[in-house]
Amino acid sequence: MKLGVISDTHADSIGSIDEKIIEELKRVDLVVHAGDITSLKLLNELRDINEVVAVRGNMDMLEVKKILPEREEFKVGEIKIGVIHGWGSPFGLEEKIRKRFDDVNVIIYGHTHRAKNEWVDDLLLFNPGMARKSYGILKIDETVTGEIINI
Repeated sequence: MKLGVISDTHADSIGSIDEKIIEELKRVDLVVHAGDITSLKLLNELRDINEVVAVRGNMDMLEVKKILPEREEFKVGEIKIGVIHGWGSPFGLEEKIRKRFDDVNVIIYGHTHRAKNEWVDDLLLFNPGMARKSYGILKIDETVTGEIINI
């Protein structure tokens, strides 16, 4: 399975996102948005092009915060994935978000606007960065492989 991962779009509509990212999101099996979608219109437009798992971010409008959870967990085969945006200072953020999940293989997060694709012990910490600069691809079968694509 192939996941397209974005975060921190900070956009009112899909037209504000680089066309290369949108084309890739149309080709993946699932889109994961790690928060700061900002507008309900953008969320709906993403849902029009593919299935979306999304969490709310600190900059999202109230209408978005009302319908999206703070955190989400789902499985792809035997791989358990947690999604959260993040909050506060970027320093020490990975430690804070790790405490929000038990027994996951991957944590997808945003907030820092800095891409990260790093294994810490048996846990992949994956931040696609700000969607105006980068996005991520996760390939999942029996294992997980992450890739950050810079725009």
